[in-house]
Amino acid sequence: MPVTGLPPYDPANIFARILRREIPAKLVHEDDFALAFHDINPQAPVHVLVIPKGAYVSQADFASQASDAEIAGFWRAVATVAKALGLEAPGYRTLSNMGRDAGQEVPHFHVHIFGGKPLGRMVVVD
Repeated sequence: MPVTGLPPYDPANIFARILRREIPAKLVHEDDFALAFHDINPQAPVHVLVIPKGAYVSQADFASQASDAEIAGFWRAVATVAKALGLEAPGYRTLSNMGRDAGQEVPHFHVHIFGGKPLGRMVVVD
């Protein structure tokens, strides 16, 4: 069942264009369910984005619309990428933003993987 209140998926968003190879990206991983690439504006020494290959706006949209195989394959890809980047032993953070208040810039569900240094607190509350 579709999630109500979400913006419609925009097939012209930058991640959709990367998936279609219209825009180049420094790829880290690709399989049937996900594509991972380096962020063009890294916020940590390692900053990789993992996106599902389907057209999903948010994690809620992904969870409600994707098949079980897509969901499992996507999250396995996130773990595979973190391990391949050597981040498991020292540690890493995953982050997914949804909506304006969270700072989501691209309306395509994605997960950020950050690592390569101590990352500090997750959220600073004023």
